[in-house]
Amino acid sequence: MTSTEFPRRELVFEEQASGSSLLLKRNCSISPGGMLRVFGLLALGSVGIGTGFALAGAWLILPFAGLEVLALGAAFVVTARHATDFERIEVSNGRLTVEISEADRVDRYVLDPRVAKLRLEKDEGYGARVLLRAPGRDVEVGRHLDPEARVEFAAELNKRLRI
Repeated sequence: MTSTEFPRRELVFEEQASGSSLLLKRNCSISPGGMLRVFGLLALGSVGIGTGFALAGAWLILPFAGLEVLALGAAFVVTARHATDFERIEVSNGRLTVEISEADRVDRYVLDPRVAKLRLEKDEGYGARVLLRAPGRDVEVGRHLDPEARVEFAAELNKRLRI
């Protein structure tokens, strides 16, 4: 089985006898470790400047610097939790497997590709949603793609389901 990973716009399903696989990931430009280093530098700079002003007599700046570091830390934690989110879509041996990882949670759906229907819903604000519909469940895929790539992805996935 081939596995193709692409965080960009290229949509490549490679066909082989055992099936095909596609990994969709967020386009994340910095690793969680790099993000921690950037946060440390920003926090050190903010607290350092606040301490300098506090020593010069403007002590009220220091609590606000602390609040700034807390808010920045919360934003970095939320971003880091979702940096490794992915969707894996596999079509092989008469099964369609969709694995969705978001933060700490991994959901795995196994569908029959012969009865699964692909639905592309156009939306004004969001662009387009790609839904895999099977009896009893709907699974949204392609959330890490831009709206134009979702349309292209839906067409390609629909072809794979009909093979």
